[in-house]
Amino acid sequence: MTDTPETTRDYRDTVFLPKTDFPMKAGLPQKEPGILAKWQADGAYQQLRAARAGREKFILHDGPPYANGDMHIGHALNHILKDMVCRTQNLLGKDAPYVPGWDCHGLPIEWKVEEAYRKKKLNKDEVPAQEFRAECRAYAQGWVDTQREQLKRLGINGDWDHPYLTMDADAEATIVQELMKFATRGQLYRGAKPVMWSPVEKTALAEAEVEYEDIISTQIDVTFEIVESPISELVGAHAVIWTTTPWTIPVNQALAYGPEVEYVVIQAGGRRYVLAEYLVKQLASRAIASGADEETWTFPPAKQKNWFRLMGSDLAGTIARHPMHHLGGFFAKPRPFLPGDFVTTEQGTGLVHMAPDHGEDDFDLCKANGIDAVFAVEGDGKYRADWAWLGGQGSVINAKFTAPDGPICEDLRAAGALLAASSDYKHSYPHSWRSKAKVIFRATPQWFIPVDAPLNPLHFVERAGSEASRERNDVEAGVPLPTATQSPSPQGGEGSSLRQTALSAIAATRFVPEKGRNRIGSMVEGRPDWVISRQRAWGVPITLFVKKGTNQYLTDPAVNARIVDAIRVAGVDGWSAEAAPALLGPDYDVADYEQVTDILDVWFDSGCTHAFVLESGKWPDMRWPADLYLEGSDQHRGWFQSSLLESCGTRGRAPYDAVLTHGFTMDQKGMKMSKSLGNTINPLDLMRDYGADILRLWALSVDFTEDHRIGKEILSGVADQYRKVRNTFRYLLGALEGFSEDERVPVADMPELERYILHLLADMDAKLKQAVDDFDFNSYTRLLSDFANNDLGEFYFDIRKDALYCDVGPALPHGSHKRRAYRTVLDILFHALVRYAAPVLVFTSEEVWGTRFSALGSVHLLEWPDVKFEWLDLSSSEDWNTRRVARRASNYAIEQLRKDKRVGSGNAANVEVKQKSAIFEFEDMAEVFMTAPALIDEDKVGRIWEPWSGPWITDITSEFSVRVRPTAFHKCGRCWRHLPEVTEDGALCGRCAEVVA
Repeated sequence: MTDTPETTRDYRDTVFLPKTDFPMKAGLPQKEPGILAKWQADGAYQQLRAARAGREKFILHDGPPYANGDMHIGHALNHILKDMVCRTQNLLGKDAPYVPGWDCHGLPIEWKVEEAYRKKKLNKDEVPAQEFRAECRAYAQGWVDTQREQLKRLGINGDWDHPYLTMDADAEATIVQELMKFATRGQLYRGAKPVMWSPVEKTALAEAEVEYEDIISTQIDVTFEIVESPISELVGAHAVIWTTTPWTIPVNQALAYGPEVEYVVIQAGGRRYVLAEYLVKQLASRAIASGADEETWTFPPAKQKNWFRLMGSDLAGTIARHPMHHLGGFFAKPRPFLPGDFVTTEQGTGLVHMAPDHGEDDFDLCKANGIDAVFAVEGDGKYRADWAWLGGQGSVINAKFTAPDGPICEDLRAAGALLAASSDYKHSYPHSWRSKAKVIFRATPQWFIPVDAPLNPLHFVERAGSEASRERNDVEAGVPLPTATQSPSPQGGEGSSLRQTALSAIAATRFVPEKGRNRIGSMVEGRPDWVISRQRAWGVPITLFVKKGTNQYLTDPAVNARIVDAIRVAGVDGWSAEAAPALLGPDYDVADYEQVTDILDVWFDSGCTHAFVLESGKWPDMRWPADLYLEGSDQHRGWFQSSLLESCGTRGRAPYDAVLTHGFTMDQKGMKMSKSLGNTINPLDLMRDYGADILRLWALSVDFTEDHRIGKEILSGVADQYRKVRNTFRYLLGALEGFSEDERVPVADMPELERYILHLLADMDAKLKQAVDDFDFNSYTRLLSDFANNDLGEFYFDIRKDALYCDVGPALPHGSHKRRAYRTVLDILFHALVRYAAPVLVFTSEEVWGTRFSALGSVHLLEWPDVKFEWLDLSSSEDWNTRRVARRASNYAIEQLRKDKRVGSGNAANVEVKQKSAIFEFEDMAEVFMTAPALIDEDKVGRIWEPWSGPWITDITSEFSVRVRPTAFHKCGRCWRHLPEVTEDGALCGRCAEVVA
């Protein structure tokens, strides 16, 4: 009905024209806040919980974002995905609560408060700790409140009035309780091991708090004179080491060699040097570049023939002296040669200097040989004041301090021990992701959870309850351990270590995508003991009393209980020097104990969230373990892993059954977003310009399991996709105006086309359910969008609009059977599509539902639509799929006539279709193709067609060929179809004459 017939009678008042108040223009930025306010006023979340009470549970445990700064695009994607999980599970009829939470302790918040102090020229250390922590708490709470409103604006449905915060006193008490489980079971020790340390922030860092960036470092070759050796040829020679951390030379205590490496003693410039034969050429190049005589450092075969060769194992028993041995004391001690299986000939000299304070391999090898760390470098990166060489100087991460002309190299040069030095070595180096400053490995007394010590299966107690919940209980701090008959073994088996138990838990967990299993598995396989202590003020304290003169901490159940009670009442302020006597009680003298002042790593905090959110009973809708954890792929080394280790150590299994990870959002060109590049996308701006539903549609349309993109062009495409879905709903609302149950037609009595559409609906329904089970929301959204656009808008609606408009009139008030069947299917489609769309387009679906059923409450209280399996009809669908391909070929051919302006629409064309070489025909072909009838009965019409002319047009599928020509039939003045029975343009066809009689 695109061209106006020339007729003296206007029949538009006899035609049904869809009517609806649902606007074509969405106006989402203006409309969504009002819908959100209504949800809040109506208690939408509480209504949903009441509606799903007693149903099978699905628990997604929210990984806590950090309470520091506005929501960014990563927050938006993450929370939209979580909301999609919970909404689809609720749609399936399950009870899927969502309790949001925030991580509130730690260095970033403390750093921000310190920055404010520095601007006021105040010293944090001069402020009472309790007052300082109160400011940190207020800062965190401010950002919790800000982020909460921003996330709610995304349409996230959750218990926003009762979120969990790691800084709540109950949460802090639970964290302490979890720590005590490790302590009372002997799964905690204090030791001095090298950990990643930030001299700027003056604290240890976890692996997850470190990022790697390329830097240029000073590389030096330093000589150590050999003073003793079982091999006489080595005495007086100089062992050469290479390092990119010159600042570790003042803490050197040994040299390491590779037992299987081949070494040589070479002669150059009047000295003999010991190094790996394979690396002589590299050392020579560095020496020459540093100013050494090129001829002296050139080694033709004749010179090489006289080299003294030996295996690394021959170096056993050899002793060198430190280049600064003349300073006496520490520097005068012998530097033994020790065998190290980590020594290679990939670079350097094949000999490695050992500073046990500043390297894990160094520490382990030296410790095994009775050499301990000396703690020469202070927390701020300076050598301690009493250190004989460079005491009080630094910072060691300062490039000028370690430069070739800096004090370390100058002193080594003066001692005749600096063979080569240059500031041109490019390599990847760890940095704190907060301060962006370089970190160092530094041995300090820290608290560790061992990953290879055996776990005692007596620690894990099965809780009574349904198998479905698989809940476990634990020995609370201060409660006697159960008997062996009460306790299952940890998931890794009896006697398994924390590492083994965690690896077994990984094997038993579902990962989406599957590659996440190998990612976290390789990290757990290679991780060191878990360092859980930090040297800061804002966090949960390590609530231990250590017997002075020992490393033995108190594990008295009564003391532990008092500590937990104190934290539950006063939060972290309950752990103070003033409270120590009361906490210890009358059985212990406070003078005999050291009260630990370190705080817990925030990853231990967040690793305990499963305990106080899922198990505490504060949120009765929750249960342990969670069905799903969902975060970015970086959390394989962060929250996924800390939660896994904490739970495996206290409960013998993971706190989750499945882990879903998403990638990172890049800009439109695939580049990482950065403020410095000016390519960041602010979700708050997007919601202001487009609305939250567009942002949600983008997040659920991309393959979020990989890194993905966003930008103006991409969002423009998403907006167009949204517009098409919205127009589908608008058409349904208009077409269903006045629909009543009296019109409903049983499926068995419906025309073939209606049954085919119901088949497509049932087929999509099954695929959508599978997509929900697979957490494949990209497919879910694409299926829904393609069905609305392709199957409905471009096909079904297009064909049946003639029956909708014209198969009703004064003589046929309820419409024809075909029209009633069509409206019945439209009603079925409406109820299905609005439910399917509800988890994706949360605001639009509410608007759609309210437009038709304003008195029936929220669309988000509905359950999955009742789509019948028996609607599937594969044999019929194959036939209709073929017809649709033929229809596309027909439309393609007609379009060629339209371009030549020979026809205005398909209704004005006759088509003849061939499938390969056979004429393709079926009943209602003209109706489905939306053309004039192709063949006529000459007896009825009284005239004979002229012969077909023109070429056969083959579309890109090559399956069908079509011949098309303008029709000779006249146009009906009401339905505008060109039909044989219309005697002149503007007259009525038989159908229209009947309904308007």
